[in-house]
Amino acid sequence: MAKEVVIKADKIKKRNKRYSKTKIILSAILLFFIFSFIILSIIYKGGKFTITLDQRLATDNHIVIYEDSIAKDGKRKLAARDLEFMDNISVNWIPANIDTEAEGSHNGENYIAYTFYIENKGEETVNYWYTILMDDVIKNVDEAARVMIYFNGQKTIYAKQNAYTNEPENETIPFYSEKEAVLEQRKDFAPGNIDKFTIVIWLEGDDPDCTDNILGGEIKMHMEIREEYKESNE
Repeated sequence: MAKEVVIKADKIKKRNKRYSKTKIILSAILLFFIFSFIILSIIYKGGKFTITLDQRLATDNHIVIYEDSIAKDGKRKLAARDLEFMDNISVNWIPANIDTEAEGSHNGENYIAYTFYIENKGEETVNYWYTILMDDVIKNVDEAARVMIYFNGQKTIYAKQNAYTNEPENETIPFYSEKEAVLEQRKDFAPGNIDKFTIVIWLEGDDPDCTDNILGGEIKMHMEIREEYKESNE
């Protein structure tokens, strides 16, 4: 009888050890998922569409960026308001006066819109590059993404080439590369010059690549104003 009790007690002891190990493993897995969720939330949900100015342009050439044409409060970084959800729309749904309706953030239903200015407050004529980079793309959302830029009132729409034909989408300029949606140079930016930009980003519902396959996907972009262009190695 005593032997039987010892055997049972030993089995219970081993079973408790297995339960403890299981609890530790499950706790570790739970912590891993919580940590991963926090990191992903920071990466994919915490970021806004931002515009940053190269430090050398700011300090050496006295170039400034701002979103208020009256106050002209120069900064090195500007940020648009978040858009919590973006469904596909048509370019025809975007207001025709999007370039002139407001300054700073003026998002609409299912699109991001941001208007800002670059001013040369220095004494020398300079050239600068502006580029819009795609930081994160989930489920190939970039296939249907559109970036529309009004530069001093002139409109240009950028899009990824058609995935089936490798031809530009209708009335668009192809994305510069896999990581850079836009890359353009502004030459002869003279003292006193002010350039106006309006950036509009949306998912084009009439794009052949806008299918159910991109449902639940995300895309994150930012814009840089640089003194010189450096090839992206990412």
